[in-house]
Amino acid sequence: MLHAVRVYLGSDHAGFELKVFLVKHLSSLGHDVVDVGPEVLDPDDDYPPFCIETARRVVADSGSLGVVIGGSGNGEQISANKVPGCRAALAWSTETARLAREHNDAQVAGIGARMHAPAEAAEIVETFLMTPFSDGERHRRRIRQISEFESTGEPPPLSAG
Repeated sequence: MLHAVRVYLGSDHAGFELKVFLVKHLSSLGHDVVDVGPEVLDPDDDYPPFCIETARRVVADSGSLGVVIGGSGNGEQISANKVPGCRAALAWSTETARLAREHNDAQVAGIGARMHAPAEAAEIVETFLMTPFSDGERHRRRIRQISEFESTGEPPPLSAG
């Protein structure tokens, strides 16, 4: 049984149908699902507004997670990563979804709707949602380095650790 979490989902036209599917699927599993949009399919829409807003909401809502969906998931996760405090990962398999949570404490997963059948995408997202951060010291140290660079603009020193 999955641990229920609040999940924000945003997409563009390429990810719209998968988003609608995931909203219903994740809701049926007991998650508190928030559809960030779009509300209707618009073949000319752009992904940045929806993905950035999804990431903004996740960062503002401690303990929540997010999913951004487009054709490949690449631009979507890049957009989400521009939000200060957001760690978004392209999740293209259950393994990458699990590692994004365990090692990187990623809060947002980028999913490519053109890369996966709905059932496969749902499995990737479920893995992402149910995997906790490992809280290992080396992972905390690396996340801290990223966060410090993000806030100060000062890169971490080049070293072996």
